[in-house]
Amino acid sequence: MRPLDTSSANVILIGAHRHHDGRGWFSETYVAPRFVELGIHCAFPQDNQSWTRSAGTVRGLHFQQPPFAQAKLVSCLRGRVHDCVVDLRVGSPTYGHSLSVELTDAGEQLFVPAGFAHGFMTLTDDVTVSYKVSALYNADAEMGVAWNDPALAIMWPRLVSEINVSERDQRLPPLAEVTSLFRYDGGGPLSLTRV
Repeated sequence: MRPLDTSSANVILIGAHRHHDGRGWFSETYVAPRFVELGIHCAFPQDNQSWTRSAGTVRGLHFQQPPFAQAKLVSCLRGRVHDCVVDLRVGSPTYGHSLSVELTDAGEQLFVPAGFAHGFMTLTDDVTVSYKVSALYNADAEMGVAWNDPALAIMWPRLVSEINVSERDQRLPPLAEVTSLFRYDGGGPLSLTRV
């Protein structure tokens, strides 16, 4: 893992390094000291996976409020997703801004710090996404932002009429109706570093 972009960032896209041979490949997906070198200083006490049947399905935009806030390390294990984060840190120069990247089963990972809503749209059928989280799930702290809030200006790659969203996610409020408990601490505006 080597920095490709030295800009101050909160969200980190980590490229896969795979060792190939005649059998296939091998990759170290999490080595704590290497992640510390990248500025990722959290432990991950819980791993989650989701499987999605059809392309055009949106999951998100989800987060947990403090003190149960979660940083996430997201990987697409099968298929492709349009992954999106939204800055929820009150006082941030990029509050309410979104950032999107495509994750594939080529092995890259996206680190999403606490203070950001996260979600994705499947770009293929039969998609498996895995994510490590820095805090245990807490139903009372679970919240979300509407995936289609025009104020977020997210450029989803499919027409709205082709998108499948759960009933729960359809009821998520726009950002203007969300009371965020995250505060900007000067850690830098929303940007993406690739390593």
